[in-house]
Amino acid sequence: MKVSLLTGGMDPHYALSLMSGLITRELHIDFIGNDEMQKSEFVKNANVNYFNLRGDQNSQVSLREKMLRVIRYYLKLLKYAAFADSKLFHILWLNKLMFFDSILLNTYYKLLGKKIVFTAHNVNAGERDDNDSLINRFSLRFLYKIVDHIFVHTERMKLQVVEDFNIEKNKVTVIPFGINKYTPKTSLSTEQARIRLQIRKDEKVILFLGNIAPYKGLEFLISALARLKERNYETKLLIAGRIKNCESYWKSIMQLIKENNLEDCIISKVEYIPEEDIEMYLKSADVLILPYKHIFQSGVLFLAYNFGLPVIATDVGSLREDIIEGKTGFICKPEDPQDLAEKIEMYFQSDLYKNLETNRQNIIEYANEKYSWEKIGEKTMEVYKELLIG
Repeated sequence: MKVSLLTGGMDPHYALSLMSGLITRELHIDFIGNDEMQKSEFVKNANVNYFNLRGDQNSQVSLREKMLRVIRYYLKLLKYAAFADSKLFHILWLNKLMFFDSILLNTYYKLLGKKIVFTAHNVNAGERDDNDSLINRFSLRFLYKIVDHIFVHTERMKLQVVEDFNIEKNKVTVIPFGINKYTPKTSLSTEQARIRLQIRKDEKVILFLGNIAPYKGLEFLISALARLKERNYETKLLIAGRIKNCESYWKSIMQLIKENNLEDCIISKVEYIPEEDIEMYLKSADVLILPYKHIFQSGVLFLAYNFGLPVIATDVGSLREDIIEGKTGFICKPEDPQDLAEKIEMYFQSDLYKNLETNRQNIIEYANEKYSWEKIGEKTMEVYKELLIG
């Protein structure tokens, strides 16, 4: 059996981890990736043919060069599909041109006689980002209709696909988001991580990690921090991540920080965080905060779990399903700074924090068991077989 994994050069954490759960089975894989993914040990497996069609994705180039790279990629992808001997294409992420990908590219695959599986990491990202449109919904409706099977990460996501896009239930399978195994993990200690970031050993540190975007609700975390300061509850907030096409939003965050005199309570690393540096932030923190306004699932949560870091998250999407209160973290009300502040204070008074080093290992063991890529690979393989063999 042979399958093509089309990554669009996106999210090596997910793409390579999924492949790690598939290569242990009787399956040959054509992996369509980029320069970064080519460095992984997983792609050197005897059952993997690596096609570096996306190449270099360095963002620090001219707009002209970016456009040329995308055109070259699409031409290579069209050629690859025409000659590929795999009968099933599993699309993990769409490429740069959503309308072209959803409609024309998938129609092309169908004309070539391919079965198509699509992983919907976000059922409708436009709705989440407050920029939904008729064109966006038309593209998604066409996409979900033309593919042969859809993977989502939670039951609530499945329900949305079925109800919003009129898709049959048996065409959608829930595949959990696996534990992040891609980000390097070394012997770096909490003390060493804090020294690098100039954080004192006795400071209580909360972490906001990942791209900065309006739907992530950072403003509510800043307001919660202000409430903690009013009660003389000392907490340090570490913000690590780059701004995702929302400079005006970040300006409003900085204004909120200034208005509440929080400059001394915040360490901002608002920039691209290299993969090898992510460990430093996760190990220096006492807890990760996910103050999201809208989301179904968060890969950052599973990244934190792989390092044993507890999580406080808002009760949106399916985040509640993946947090065991008092064991792996706590749940708070969305868009409610007061409740978030209370949950942060509750966390630092809990046994979860007081025995953090022991509980970090407990969280790692729990996550590796529940969200193992071996189990995900097995469930994914069942769908492949059903589509290819019947």
